[in-house]
Amino acid sequence: MPISITLIIIIVTSLISIGGFGNKRLIDDLIFYPPAITRQKQWYRFFTCGLIHADAGHLIFNMLALYLFGDAVENNFLTLFGRKGRILYLLLYILALLFSLLPTFSKHRNDYYYRSLGASGAVSAVIFASILFNPLVGIGLFFIPIYIAGFIFGILYLVISQWLEKRGGGNINHSAHIYGALFGIVFTIVVCRAFSDYPVLKSFIDQIMNADIKQFIRFGT
Repeated sequence: MPISITLIIIIVTSLISIGGFGNKRLIDDLIFYPPAITRQKQWYRFFTCGLIHADAGHLIFNMLALYLFGDAVENNFLTLFGRKGRILYLLLYILALLFSLLPTFSKHRNDYYYRSLGASGAVSAVIFASILFNPLVGIGLFFIPIYIAGFIFGILYLVISQWLEKRGGGNINHSAHIYGALFGIVFTIVVCRAFSDYPVLKSFIDQIMNADIKQFIRFGT
């Protein structure tokens, strides 16, 4: 059985990120730095910034989220699209890195003080693709025995991220989270329409409409 794309991404990202801890030159070469793209046409930075993280906590959080949701999305893609599924799943992840940062680039294209790193935009795309396929699957809150249906978590995630983005401050690029999530939804709908007859959006709505309200929020260990 071939190794999953999800696991390959996690391994490659973890190795490069760990190599970048304390290695300023590597970070500077790979980080998302808008003026380097504007002035020197270093477009690769849209993608390489997803291979590095600020610290171990940042890396673990992103890769754990990718591990928890990525395999499910990858398996859905394989089921729906056959051999093309692995390529399409990889495209989802890679293109999400680009599209999640386009608004940030537009805003900071000549900002010599702005830098961004991490795979959060791509991970958000994978999480929201998973929610689109399985909107009722419970998403737990760390250390709290509460599970919220995926679609409710998704709404809260976007609303809170938008509020934090407007408030400003901090070192987290909430814009990348938002646009990565939206890209994950749009990409999944488009490829399902183009390469299969699976009505993913209709299935998403039907699952919610036919669900017992008790499935929306539940408590447990």
